[in-house]
Formats: sequence, C-alpha cells, structure tokens
Amino acid sequence: MGREAVIKIPHIGAKPMAKSPFHSQMDIMAHIHAVAVFCGSRSGNNPAYHAAAHELGHGLAKAGIGLVYGGGRIGLMGVLADAALEAGGTVLGVIPEFLTRREVMHKGITELVVTDSMHSRKQRMFEASDAFISLPGGLGTLDETIEIITWRQLRLHAKPVLICDVAGSAAAFLAAIEAAIAAGFAPPETRHLYEVADGVPAVLRRLAHLHRSGGGEATRL
Repeated sequence: MGREAVIKIPHIGAKPMAKSPFHSQMDIMAHIHAVAVFCGSRSGNNPAYHAAAHELGHGLAKAGIGLVYGGGRIGLMGVLADAALEAGGTVLGVIPEFLTRREVMHKGITELVVTDSMHSRKQRMFEASDAFISLPGGLGTLDETIEIITWRQLRLHAKPVLICDVAGSAAAFLAAIEAAIAAGFAPPETRHLYEVADGVPAVLRRLAHLHRSGGGEATRL
C-alpha cells in the first residue's frame, strides 16, 4: 500500500482509540464499529448539505461509531469531523501527502494517517471501515463512491454502501447508474450493490441494524 505516516493528535474529550484504527478482527457479526464517509471539500450552495454533515458527524459519535474520512478541515469534510469530535467521537483522517502541503489537513482529529498516494488513501480508508456513506460532494466524492461500489461488484468486499440523499443531492448520481443499466453496460443487479437513504436520520437508523461483513482485503484492491 506504500509508505504512510501516522500522526496521533490528542483531542480533549475524545474517546480512546481501539487497538486497531477503530476495531479488531473479532466476530464478523459484530455491529458496525467504524464508517468511512465520502463528502465534499467544499460546502456547496445549499445549507442542507452543511446541516447534514454536522448531523451525521454528531450522530455517529453518539452511536459510538468511529468516523473515517479524508482528513480535510475544509468544506463538508471539516464540518463532519468537527461535529463528531464535539460529540465525543473518534475521528481517523486519511490524507495523501501532497494535500498536506496545501494545508487542508485537519490537525485537531484523533488520528491522522498520511499516505503516499490517492489510491493508498482509499485502501487505508477501506481497511479501517465496516461500511461506507456518501454525502453530497464534487468529483472526488463521486469517484470514491463509484469506486467502492465497483469494488463490491467485483466481489472484492461485501461491506454496506449507503447513499445519503440530502435535498435531492443523489438524483444525478443515481440517474447515471440507471442510464448505464438502460444502455446495457451494467446489469439490473447493480442496484443491489448500494442502498439509498433519505437523509441522515434514515442513514443512522440503517446503521443501527447493519452488521460487519468481515469481507475484503485491502491488498487486493
């Protein structure tokens, strides 16, 4: 996966980290311990996006679920991480080294991992997470979301993927998948690779009923 540096940053009020980034290899039927969230490094033009990121960060912390995200301090990423920390949660940020030079990394999170590439960032986030949530975002968010769905289609993992629709934000993304199905480039079963939840409360309710799949090896990605 390449070189990576781990920076542990003490945070007042944060819960202690587990022995691994957020969990150990225990019973595969255990509840979700950590979730990777893909979201924008910008805030977008709808206040609902900001509110959703804050609500999700807060909700994950209160549910005792660790947050894994891209390590940024700006946009929805920063809102998400700050909300989780304010609620007493643990936050693992994973960011490629070149972005640290642009001074966009969050220095106040529980743990920060610096990787040598974008792909090793994705691998690290994958192995630290039991499930994935996609919030509104730009090209990077779309890339991360479609790739994690593709990895599931290729049977590289069986971890849940939740698309959080905030004020209709998921419509265009879902339409693109439907267009690929209609054109014969993707099978109808593609729809079973992810779930769509209407807003953050629906996402949190769904997480409460999910179990860890125990599937996937980052080295195969």
